[in-house]
Amino acid sequence: MGAPDYWNHNVHYQPLILRAVPPGCGTALDIGCGDGMLVRKLAERCAHVTGIDVDARMIALAREHTENTSVSFVEADFIGYPETETGHFDFICANTSLHHMDFERALDNVARLLRPGGRAAVIGLARDASPPDYLAGAAAVPIDRLYKEFRIERDSGAPIRDPDMSWGEVKRAARRILPGVKYRRHLLWRYSLRWDKPTLGRTLGKTGESADL
Repeated sequence: MGAPDYWNHNVHYQPLILRAVPPGCGTALDIGCGDGMLVRKLAERCAHVTGIDVDARMIALAREHTENTSVSFVEADFIGYPETETGHFDFICANTSLHHMDFERALDNVARLLRPGGRAAVIGLARDASPPDYLAGAAAVPIDRLYKEFRIERDSGAPIRDPDMSWGEVKRAARRILPGVKYRRHLLWRYSLRWDKPTLGRTLGKTGESADL
């Protein structure tokens, strides 16, 4: 039985993740998959998709709403989940889930689980810690109200947690752990990371700002 469509800030940025899926993607992992909406969309682009979430209720909901046999769901803590072999995935994503865990350890695990040449795409939350942060957040308020006039807003039911790390802390940590990562702050209180894991013999270039994700 399929789940009904709905909109919220996390769903709004799912297309950025979907556009980052590499051509011919074989295996993909969605960290903090919640009710499985993004996993089901990834299954249209990837041969096999795994959704992992520590919340038993959300995993049960994801399984209930997913009929695709190329999808599997795992109830587990992503950081403490050692069963998956190193270099297993072509694509790893996380949509507003990494602030629920140790951010740096999560990125370390992403780097370990990606195969050489694989890609990671992250949408995340951070906290305001400076006047420019607050100004950027305030600019989103009228746009957010406009979106909500034309969309049915609903949460997935997943647990909610405020972020501990500031925008600057996220950027610095990501650039340290994932050399060459592309960081961008988006309008509706989100940032994105996109990282291509180097292949053997490839030299990393300087970190730049992304025009997309």
